[in-house]
Parts: sequence; structure tokens; C-alpha cells
Amino acid sequence: MRRILPSTQALACFEAAARHQSYTLAAQELALTQSAVSRQIMGLEELLGLALFKRTRHGVVLTQAGRQYARQAARWLQGLEQDTLEVMAHHGQGGSITLAAAPTFATRWLVPRLPLLAQQHPDITVHIDVRTRPFTFADTQFDAALYAGTPEQLANWPGVQVLRLMDERIVPVCSPLLLDTVAPRSPGRARQPVQPAEVLRLPLLQQSTRPHAWRLWLEAAGVYSPRALEGPRYELFSMLAQAACCGMGVALIPPLLIQAELERGDLVVASNVPLQSQHSYYLVTPERSHSAPLQRFAAWLQAQAAQSSA
Repeated sequence: MRRILPSTQALACFEAAARHQSYTLAAQELALTQSAVSRQIMGLEELLGLALFKRTRHGVVLTQAGRQYARQAARWLQGLEQDTLEVMAHHGQGGSITLAAAPTFATRWLVPRLPLLAQQHPDITVHIDVRTRPFTFADTQFDAALYAGTPEQLANWPGVQVLRLMDERIVPVCSPLLLDTVAPRSPGRARQPVQPAEVLRLPLLQQSTRPHAWRLWLEAAGVYSPRALEGPRYELFSMLAQAACCGMGVALIPPLLIQAELERGDLVVASNVPLQSQHSYYLVTPERSHSAPLQRFAAWLQAQAAQSSA
């Protein structure tokens, strides 16, 4: 059966005209005449059997069908352009992976390890964008997602396969100077973590996406406090870490996200009571994905996660 496919020239003219709401501006962008843009769009409308624009005295306005088709056309053209650039860049070898990722995990854990990926797999390029919630792969250009969540959240993500990378453990951390206010140390003595109850003498920093983290940690430590929900809230672990470094309070953060701060001494563990989080880190891919670069990236990622957990 012959496929019903519009020409890329017609789609480019339509997408530009839809974006500008003007044939004239579309023609200027594409270095065409206005009549050429008009002919391409008329041909597209004939193929579809419907009107994409309403012609008015003041120009053109998208119809309802035109608005819907314009969103799809923009996505198709962007994907085609990206794929074309990738083939040109790699000369047909290797490939690229467009990854949706939790922002702090990508910035603090994945990006510092990408030089190792470049050494082991120089033909693989990883593009990273931020996504914190499940999405439909068919509606995006993403090849995979690096996701931090619970098994229950993943169960509601249809049409995907999941590779568990590592579990999350969180500990209370703060600046060393702030810890000294509740546990002064003698000159020459090493700084020691305090008892869980003493942590409550410090201001608590909260993560807005995990409002009950402090309550869970205090329960695990055998301490009750009505202050468990008190304190300023920050959406990202990176914000939480920066606030803790500045001495604003004590925060519950996975050590794997603050390795640099712990090594520099900007942050210290306030109390040696870890909490096994309900969250884990996963690589999520479409159910029927057979991309060779993605499979190699997944194997590399799993090895890095195992090393990090150890």
C-alpha cells in the first residue's frame, strides 16, 4: 500500500506559517516567496482533505485541526533534524541517546562519569534534558529516562521496561560550623556525629517533593518530635545541599549526590543514622527498544551504579 506522506518542504512551510501566524514571515524565514509558501500549504491541505488555516482580512489563523497538526509537525521536523545531524556527526557509526533525567542525579552523579563513557564508548553521545515525572515516550524525542522513584510509581508508567540501578540511602548532613554549635569540640579533636535527638537542636531543611522524610528518619532513629515538618522547603536536592553548605540547617540527602561537598568538608554527616529510602534509581526505556547504543549505555550505566553502590 502506498503511504500517505506529505513532503518535508510542505511541512516546513506549514510549521513556519503556524508558528508566525503569517505566510509572509514564514517565507522570509525559509527564503521563499509568499506564493511558494501558499502553494505548499494548499497542497498539504488537499492531501489532508481539510483546512489548516482560516483566511481573514488581517492574514491567516490556524483552525482547530491546524493547531493540533502544527504541534505534531513541529515535533516530527525537530526529530528528523536531530536524527539527520546525528548521522552527519557520526558518519553512520555509533549513535546518540537522548536522555530524560532527574536534574540533581544527572548533574551530581551521571555527568561526572560521562568522561569514562567517552573513553569506553567514544561513538556514543548522550544528550540530557530534565524530566522528573513519568511521560509517554511516543510523544517525546527521548530514548530513555533516568528516573528516581518508587516501585509503585513505576507500576503506573505504561509501555516501558525498567532496569533498577541502585537503591537510595539518605543521611542528615550540615555544615561543620553549624554542627559545632550543638557539639563543640576540643582543639585537636576530630569532629564527631551527634545523637539523633541532638539533630533536632538544629534548623531542619525540607525537600518539598518528600515532605515526610524527616518524620521517617526520626522514627527510624527512635525519636519523636512535632518539629518533623518544620523548616524551609526546597524542590531539588542541589538546592537543599547549597542551603546546608551555607549553614541554614541540616538536610536529609543521599551521599551519592554530595560526594564533592563531603570530600571538601563543606558538609559533614550530622548523625550516623542512615535511612533506607523508598526511592531507587532506574533506567527506563520503551518496551520494544532495540537500539544498540542504548543497550551498551545501559550495560555501562549498570556497571557504574554497581561500583557506586559498593
